[in-house]
Amino acid sequence: MRLRFTKMHGAGNDFVMLDGVRQDVRLDIAGYRFLADRRFGVGADQILLVEPSTEPDVDFRYRIFNADGHEVEQCGNGSRCFVRFVREKGLTDKRAIRVRTAGGIIEPAEQDNGDVRVDMGPPAFTPASVGFDASGLETRTEHRATCYGLPLSAGGPRWISIASMGNPHAMQVVADVDRALVDTEGPLIERHPRFARGVNAAFMQLVDRSHVRLRVWERGVGETLACGTGACAAVVMGIERGLLDARVQVQAPGGVLQIEWQGASVFMTGNAVTVYEGEIDVG
Repeated sequence: MRLRFTKMHGAGNDFVMLDGVRQDVRLDIAGYRFLADRRFGVGADQILLVEPSTEPDVDFRYRIFNADGHEVEQCGNGSRCFVRFVREKGLTDKRAIRVRTAGGIIEPAEQDNGDVRVDMGPPAFTPASVGFDASGLETRTEHRATCYGLPLSAGGPRWISIASMGNPHAMQVVADVDRALVDTEGPLIERHPRFARGVNAAFMQLVDRSHVRLRVWERGVGETLACGTGACAAVVMGIERGLLDARVQVQAPGGVLQIEWQGASVFMTGNAVTVYEGEIDVG
């Protein structure tokens, strides 16, 4: 199968974009893995497939496949690239777009300066919302939040907060994100048996009440240069713990995201960059 693709990134979180409106895209797990492979394929953290909507009040559907080939519910940085992609490809002339993902409907909109602002919907904080078995764990309360002592194979428990932004996140506050054990603890948390569907593991350093530094080990991918849903989840968990204000700048390794949470929905603003286009044979 020969496919046209576009390579994009948002704050360094990179994607292969596929137009499933104008071309027939039928890939299995191996096909998505091939596209994501940085040596033999195109190379990306995720593959994003844009498809026609089947709902009258929704403009598009887009599906998200991690580098391991498995479909996931949501991708914040990808949603910004999605807006830039469908506009550049002439699939719509709208600047505000309603799109269906496996994690629900989101509403990204291109701003006058070219950045994209996304209504990511409301967060959820219950163990059930992230597929988390909290039974028997030690807990403590910080402001409005419940923190859980998650046992790891090395050392004592890690005090985590949990949240869903359409996909599952676990966050711990660290003193220095550069020294955080992302490469070793990230995989342990991602695949911890307490999380039925796996989880994205975030490591957040507080700079002040409106500025954090963040690294994220993404489920099915590994550490990425930025994680949009991870930034949203980390900020709302920080707000729930009484550590952050309602508008926070998140410094990820690949760039800066602005996160706001004052009502029901979480809003994320950041860039979306087209890198190059091409064609590739898959399968």
